[in-house]
Amino acid sequence: MPIPDFQSIMLPLLKLLEDAIPHHVRELRPVLEEHFSLTEEERNELLPSGRQRRFENRIGWALTHLKNAGVIHNAQSGVYQLTQRGREVLSSNPTRIDLHLLDQFEEHLEFRRRRSAAININNEQVENEQSVQTPREILERAHQTLRESLARELLDSILNASPSFFEQLVVELLLKMGYGGSRQDAGQAIGRSGDGGVDGIIKEDKLGLDVIYVQAKRWQGTVGRPEIQAFAGSLEGYRARKGVFITTSQFSAEAKDYVSRIEKKIVLLDGQQLSELMIDHDLGVAIEDTYIVRRVDSDYFSEE
Repeated sequence: MPIPDFQSIMLPLLKLLEDAIPHHVRELRPVLEEHFSLTEEERNELLPSGRQRRFENRIGWALTHLKNAGVIHNAQSGVYQLTQRGREVLSSNPTRIDLHLLDQFEEHLEFRRRRSAAININNEQVENEQSVQTPREILERAHQTLRESLARELLDSILNASPSFFEQLVVELLLKMGYGGSRQDAGQAIGRSGDGGVDGIIKEDKLGLDVIYVQAKRWQGTVGRPEIQAFAGSLEGYRARKGVFITTSQFSAEAKDYVSRIEKKIVLLDGQQLSELMIDHDLGVAIEDTYIVRRVDSDYFSEE
């Protein structure tokens, strides 16, 4: 089954606390994973940032809402216990606990009002999305949308630039990724063709213990198997075992299948991946805003 949203987690989570014994969130997570029959892949699925598991994040927000509704409380950092109000809620045998049910408590309504004001909810669609996704997921989704938009803008800028600028861009990116040795080495090795692309051999490391053959083309059409096959053949002339083919467009399925079956290691880098690598390595982009998301440091509050 798909990973449940944080509201669907609330009732089984509350039932786990029905014994009135304080439980650490670390104890609750594996039991909930079993309850929802999550696969290993679903248990380990990360948020787009790659810094937290999605299910763990949703448990956290289920706990946050339950705590703000007064049905559970923090016995200590990371440890939760059922309250009298929580026992009363469970005694009514609800089939589901969600935001609507928790809104009967003024404390939860006030918590929701504060959150709504903070994120400026101004339409029903956003409100509905809020009820399914956690704030962390919404923030990361917005970040991903901005990143995708930036990647498209970068690719447009690359296509509008001159061939010589594209050669320089490839040199800069490879250097930032740790390839090419020095700037002088990379500059001399790349940029020898005059067809609007670049070809050359670069060092895989600063010592030049191995080399990588590079071909890059500012294309708008799909790069097919014949172009990749020709590139693989050219590696023989350089006694190269590794190659990178960079394009501003995309590769055909046949081209991708071909490189997966040959002995040589050839990496295909399409326009989307090229722009994403530029973002990751701060090439051609500038920081506009920075947001810091903080969490409670459980170790600080530990009195053990």
